[in-house]
Amino acid sequence: MFQRRLILGLALALFANAASAEDAVVKIDNFTFNPAAITVHIGTKVVWENGDDIPHTVTEKDRGFKSPALDTGDSFAFTFASKGEFDYFCSLHPHMVGKVIVVD
Repeated sequence: MFQRRLILGLALALFANAASAEDAVVKIDNFTFNPAAITVHIGTKVVWENGDDIPHTVTEKDRGFKSPALDTGDSFAFTFASKGEFDYFCSLHPHMVGKVIVVD
C-alpha cells in the first residue's frame, strides 16, 4: 500500500513539473527582453524574469497586463487566453520593447 502511494505521488510530482515546463520564459537583461518576440499557444503562461541589476516593468501597449516594478530576481507571469499579437514595453525604459504572438 505504501509503495503504491509513493509511486502515485512521484507520478503526480513528475506530471506537475512537466506542466510547468510548458511555461514560456522571457529574460530581462542588459535593458532587453530576450527573446524580443515569442510565439506561444492560447493558454500558455509567459514568465518574465528580471536578471538585470535595476528594476523593469512589463507593460502591454493597450494595458491588457502590467507588472509592478520588478527588482533583480523578481518575475511576472501572464497567461494568454486569446489569440493575437501583444506588444509590450518597460514603462521605466520605454525603448525596451517586446512582443508575444499567440496562436491556436
